[in-house]
Order: sequence, then structure tokens, then C-alpha cells
Amino acid sequence: MAPPLLQLTDIRLTFGGKNLLEGADLSVSPGEKICLVGRNGSGKSTLLRIAAGIVEKDTGTRFLQPGAKVGVLAQEPDFSAYKTTLAFAAADLDAEEGDHAARFLLNELGLTGDENPATLSGGEARRAAIARALAPNPDILLLDEPTNHLDLPAIEWLENELASRQAALVLISHDRRFLERLSRATVWLDRGTTRRIERGFGEFEAWRDQVFAEEEAAQHKLGRKIADEEHWLRYGVTARRKRNVKRLAGLHSLRAEKRDHVRAAGKAVLEAAELEKGGKLIIEAKGLAKSYGDRPIVRDFALRVIRGDRIGFVGPNGTGKTTLISMLTGELAPDAGTLQLGTGLAIATLEQKRDSLSPETTLADALTGGGTDTLIINGQPKNVIGYMKDFLFPPEKARTPLKVLSGGERARLMLARALARPSNLLVLDEPTNDLDLETLDVLEEMIGNYAGTVLLISHDRDFLDRVVDLVIAPEGKGVWQTYAGGYSDMLVQRGADLARQKPKTAKAESVESVAAETSSGKSPKKKLTFQQMQQLETLPVAMDKLATVIGKLQGKLEDTSLYTRDRKAFDETNTLLAKAQSELEKLEERWLELEILKEEIEGA
Repeated sequence: MAPPLLQLTDIRLTFGGKNLLEGADLSVSPGEKICLVGRNGSGKSTLLRIAAGIVEKDTGTRFLQPGAKVGVLAQEPDFSAYKTTLAFAAADLDAEEGDHAARFLLNELGLTGDENPATLSGGEARRAAIARALAPNPDILLLDEPTNHLDLPAIEWLENELASRQAALVLISHDRRFLERLSRATVWLDRGTTRRIERGFGEFEAWRDQVFAEEEAAQHKLGRKIADEEHWLRYGVTARRKRNVKRLAGLHSLRAEKRDHVRAAGKAVLEAAELEKGGKLIIEAKGLAKSYGDRPIVRDFALRVIRGDRIGFVGPNGTGKTTLISMLTGELAPDAGTLQLGTGLAIATLEQKRDSLSPETTLADALTGGGTDTLIINGQPKNVIGYMKDFLFPPEKARTPLKVLSGGERARLMLARALARPSNLLVLDEPTNDLDLETLDVLEEMIGNYAGTVLLISHDRDFLDRVVDLVIAPEGKGVWQTYAGGYSDMLVQRGADLARQKPKTAKAESVESVAAETSSGKSPKKKLTFQQMQQLETLPVAMDKLATVIGKLQGKLEDTSLYTRDRKAFDETNTLLAKAQSELEKLEERWLELEILKEEIEGA
């Protein structure tokens, strides 16, 4: 095996009086694809910054192969010294190299290079930072949350670009699908130390749960042993022998081991403060339209939202997702069309921007509004310390200013603020940004248990597949289309990606190279396209979801009183059932067609 390009050994670091890293290791060999995972606040970003040489460790060793290039994508890049995005993206290139690589990558990512960094949106800033990390063609890429603020086409472009490069990769991300497709090894940072498995993220969570179960069993066994020794101490000492002294010292050692064991962080308890359910109808929109100048954002849009719906809005940045939701919730007046909101509607909103609070505000004051230590949750007073614990904030952080919180901790704070407001309609704009995977699981569970309605904007494909039952996507020129199911279901039903053309992959095979291969007499080997392989992977899931939807619709129609009680609901259910059954037939036919094609290719 090749010697490592980068090696961190026994890294220790104390931060704010807390032992953040207590013997962490990281080894990166040429071409390795590693994901670095751990809870928010566990020190992942700090360890990556130590690997990059940006943060100085207290003790331990850092070794970097002489001449090895390191590309770094920080969670919050600093643009202050640069007048244009090109100047920023080309900052790490040698003078003799020129800025061609930076220009090329900016263009691939939808930027011109002339943008003023001070006016960039979150997505534009992230794309410029990605261009800077990739431009020098480094030997090692250290990427911290690269998909934050990116739209879906940009995420898929980045996935393909990173997969095609030979560079070693250390990746921190909350995006499960991104991690699964890119990682081949996993380093878990937990309670200051690291563990590693030579398998990708897809197998991490089962391994983590096994480690926790083994730890719990070991601690239970230790507790039983201490109890036995304490029983001996009380009732079994027979004489003043040396072995009794030794055994007593052993008991003290066992107690110290039990006391010093650092338990894994608990599970967050996310619960939205709910109001009375209100009416069945939440939103009814007909013919909504909105334009800015000559550009139509929404045109002739109709939607009926019923209590309990979970609806996801997807699309490239700038297509109008936030505008559409603002119209649907009555916050923004449409140019045309009608909107009816349900009775007793109370909306709680999680905004994408998380810098609306003063950085000097303390965590407790950010939750309570200041001047009190109590919140009202579901009509009952709750101490702010108890509410903080639900979101995995220890009591000692109550007076911590927001400026020292990690990105994940700020994300949890904003969720806590949004969920504290009594509501029966949740509007979540990019709720998954910066959240750790464990908190994501709890957020998914909370959304599933929430009695009200959820509208959410997200670019996290796995999250969308897990929580929504309807996806709304732009088709261009102000037209928005609804699709039953999650993101993968939408892709299958559309038969194509989102409306905007994705940036080309930098390593994509050129037309000229294919032509040259053909002219030389070599026939390119026939194989499934990327889209066909993706459909083979997602079609069975989509078919299962549609079968579940069909079962629910058929269950509704089995209610013999529905026709006389609510003729409109009966007709709507019948229409949806016919549409779902027709769609299922199409998916089944497509899946069979692809399976036959796959067998033919593999047998050739």
C-alpha cells in the first residue's frame, strides 16, 4: 500500500476549556475517498482545519508528503480580500499557470468570474469556493459541507466531478446520498477520538449502532461487577490480608473507569409546538401568477393542500421556490389568481438565512427573546435549560454567545426557535443544512409525527425521498408541475432531470475522442447510460411508494359513506387512483425494459 499523503497522529486540542480532540487520527493515502462523520460540535471541521494546516493542534503530529498539494473548502470562506470571484477562485494558482482552470470551473458552475463577492448569494459563494478548491488540481481535497446552498443540478455536477478526479478526498457532509456515492472509507469522530472502517458511508450507521450497543453492554457488565465487589466489601471481608487491600484498590479502579466513561451524546428531541388542527383545507390556489419585469416566475398555478400533506419544492436556485411558497402562505400577493387559506391557520417558518440574530446574543436569550428563563411549549411553561437539552445543548452553553457556535449548532438553534412557535403549518427552507446525521433522523421523525402540514424547500435528495409525498418542480417559463412521491419518484415520472441544463462534467468524454476511437476500428463497448442505471436503482422504490399510495386510495374508497358524505372527495380520490395505477403500469414497463437491456449487455 502506498505511504499516506497526509497523516495526523494522536491529535489533541482543548477549545474553550473543553477537550475537543483527545487522540484523533487521520490517514489519507493517494486516491482514497474518505467521509468524516460525527455529531455537531464533535470537532469535525476543526480536525479538517488541522489537516489543512490552518489550525494549530495542542499536541500530536501532522505529516504532509513534501510537494503534495492540498485543496480546502471551508464551511465559511473569507472573500474580504478579493474584488471578483475570479480573483478569489484563482488565488491558489501559480502565476505561470494562469487563471484558465479557475475560469473554466467558474463557467461550469454558472459564474462569469466578474461577480462582486460582497453581493454573492449563499449558492454563488459556495460555487466560487468549490472552484477555488478544485482549480489547482490538488492531490488531496478537504471539503467541509460542499453541498450547502447548492441546487440539485450543481450537486450532481459536483458528485460526477469528484468521482472522476484522481485526488484523495476527505469529505464532511450531511447529504447521505452524496456520501454514499463518493466515500469508500469512513472515519468516525466521536467523543474526541476517531474510529475507521474501510467501507463507505452506506454501511456506517449499522456499524455505529453496533459500537454503541457493545459499549452499553460493556458498561452494564462493569456496573454488575462493581455491585458484586461492593457486596464483597460489605459482607465478604474475612481478614486483614494483602489480597483484600488489592481487591479494594481494584474496586476503586472500577468505579473510576465507570465515572470517567464518556457516554455518547443523547438523541435530540424535536417536537413542534402544535395548535388545534383547524380545518381540513389548508390552502387552495387557482391560477396564481407572478412576474418580475418580463420574466414569469409562476404562471397559472393551481394547488389544493389538505391537512397532513408533506410537500417538497425543488429546482435550481433562482427559479422562484421561495416566491411560490410566499404566495401560497399569503405573505406575497400574486399578480393574478385567487388564494384561499384555511381557518385558524398558524404558520411557523424556518428561514434559510441563519444570521438574523446578533452574534453577541446568548443561546438562552435567542430562544426566549431575553428577560426570562421560560418558554411556552404546547401551552405549558418550560424552562429554557430543559428545552435546550431537547436539542442537545448542555446547560453550560446557556450563556454562550452565538458567534462561537458551530454551523450545526446554529442550525439546531434556528430549528428550536421555529418549532417553539405554536403552528399547524410548518414552512421549512433548507432545514437540513449543517445538521448532523443523527439530528436529521430525528427531524424526519418529527415531520412524520407532526399533525399539521409541512411545506419545505430542500436540495437533499435522500431527505426529500424520506419525508414528502408530493414534489413540485419548475418546468421553465413560470410553469410548475406536481409529482406524487419523493425526489426519486419525480425523476422517474419526468424521465429527465430538472429543467435547467446541468453544467457539463469537466472530465466528460469528448465527442472527438469517441470519433477517434470509432475511426481506429475500436467499437465502443455498449453499456447502460448513467440515467438508465439511476432509473434501475430508483424504479423499484418508486413502484413500492406508488403501490402504497394506491392502497391508501383504495382504502378511502372502501368507505361506503364517502360518496354521499363528500362527493367531491370521492371524485378526487377516484381520479388520483386512476392516475396512480396508470403511472405504476408505466414504471413497471420501464423497469422490465431496462432489466432486459441490462441482461442483453451483460450477456454480450
